[in-house]
Amino acid sequence: AYPNPFNPNTTIKYYLKSGSFVCLDIYNIKGQKVKSLVNEYKKEGSHQVSWNGLDDSGVAVSSGVYFYRLKTEDNTSVKRMMLMK
Repeated sequence: AYPNPFNPNTTIKYYLKSGSFVCLDIYNIKGQKVKSLVNEYKKEGSHQVSWNGLDDSGVAVSSGVYFYRLKTEDNTSVKRMMLMK
């Protein structure tokens, strides 16, 4: 995620070696899902998605540590990011 820490937007970039169904979700420190950013098939290559600090209901989340989980058919990756207001 860049920038990290961020306020209020961050961009998550990822690369797929081959086409795959992709799930990219944001979780809070308690492990609760906050936002679903991607949940669809993506072609191979570079991709990016922005998160504006809002949850699935459109409510701004509080400052703190969040995790994004990128899950494809072949791999799962979890990274940390920090929202500072």
